[in-house]
Amino acid sequence: MINKYYLCVKFNTKRFMTIEFLGAAKEVTGSKHLITTNNGTKILLDCGLYQGKGMETDADNRNLGFNPTEIDYLILSHAHIDHSGLIPYIVKLGFRGTIITTPATRDLCAIMLPDSGNIQELDTITFNKKREKQGLPTVEPIYTAEDARNSMQYFISIPYDKEIRFGSFSIMFTDNGHILGSATCNIKIFDNGKQNPTTIAYTGDIGRYTSAILRKPQIFPQAEYIIMESTYGDRTHEPVNQSEQALLDVVKDTCLRKKGKLLIPSFAVGRSQEIINVLNNLWEAGKLPPIDVYVDSPLSVNATNIFRLHSDCFNDELKEFMKQDPDPFGFDSLKFIQSSKESKELNFSMQPMIIISASGMMEAGRIKHHIANNIEKKSTTILGVGYCSPTTLGHKILRGDKLVSIFGVQHKVNADIKRIEGYSAHADCDELIKFIDHQDRAIVKRVIVVHGEEQTQHHFAKTLKDAGFKNVFIPSKGDKLVVE
Repeated sequence: MINKYYLCVKFNTKRFMTIEFLGAAKEVTGSKHLITTNNGTKILLDCGLYQGKGMETDADNRNLGFNPTEIDYLILSHAHIDHSGLIPYIVKLGFRGTIITTPATRDLCAIMLPDSGNIQELDTITFNKKREKQGLPTVEPIYTAEDARNSMQYFISIPYDKEIRFGSFSIMFTDNGHILGSATCNIKIFDNGKQNPTTIAYTGDIGRYTSAILRKPQIFPQAEYIIMESTYGDRTHEPVNQSEQALLDVVKDTCLRKKGKLLIPSFAVGRSQEIINVLNNLWEAGKLPPIDVYVDSPLSVNATNIFRLHSDCFNDELKEFMKQDPDPFGFDSLKFIQSSKESKELNFSMQPMIIISASGMMEAGRIKHHIANNIEKKSTTILGVGYCSPTTLGHKILRGDKLVSIFGVQHKVNADIKRIEGYSAHADCDELIKFIDHQDRAIVKRVIVVHGEEQTQHHFAKTLKDAGFKNVFIPSKGDKLVVE
């Protein structure tokens, strides 16, 4: 057990580097970890939005736990909003430092952060209507789409495997295969008074070794301190080849047998492109029935175009496939929907179809409207293909609730509910251990387990110890680790 005195003690004669855990501590959202070096340089690892509870997370998002004007650098592991989504907010509050990330992550943030700003504005309108009815004062959105666009001027990008020095530290990104542009952040701190720098690896979210699109997670340099995600640290995913057949079976059952709609709630970045690519492969192999497939998410459409720009991130198998099929994200029956008018028209169509739409947790976006319009129909299937946090609509539907509230209206769940976990972009327990296994246990001083539900983290911590990593720490929000 960690000695809290060791974590929080103040030293009068000597300054020590600290790592403070301000989000994604015993939970899977709001990633923020703050390094303060001996000389006072403040380096923020990710700056994620708390998600999954609508406006209930508003207070968590506004109370950062640090002063944005004091942050010198922000190192961003990847573009998912639970890791990047508070960047416009800290810029709005006075952050004027440098945001360091990979080129693909910067390009994705350029579309994802303004989209998040739009959601903040729309959520606030709905929230304020309720407050006005209760006689309460209205609130301002935490940030707007314009705030998000303004924040992009502070980004710089560094390619994978290139070490760059910034004052008293250096950073090198290695590909971790989670989404396009995602990286393990390998940091060397040079101001610790030692002959050799202190080495810290922040894994961000770790990807799969079976991705049909991205490279496998790459080996990262030896580190003394490893801050590691644990989302699926207590389970094993089904094999991907089984997932492809399972998806085809669901398509045939829903669209051919029931002649209904297959709704696939999917994260706009990463998961959507994975599903599109699988359907593309099934189409090219002559296995996919001639059914209309709609990608109904402007963000997914824009993100797919960014994927096309960064084929350097693709694995060798996909690059080889692209010699015969130059566009792995397009086939004859696939249609990309942009306008809300076209989206609404899908709800009036009685034709069998597949609709891929955001958000993956079913908490916002166009998928929520499609679910509201179709969940009471027995011909509908809702297919979960990723993680849904416990407070979300997606979690309630996937766990089998027979009655759910959507936009304040109670709906009976008559649709078939299916789940395929093989398409998760997060490594499972075995893959997490594989990812860290090359590290010399004698050099690793501590593995810090973040980004996971507490029960899962304790299971994964035991797995790490069984694998030879003896000093494993699960921080609570606000804990501060002294680095000697």
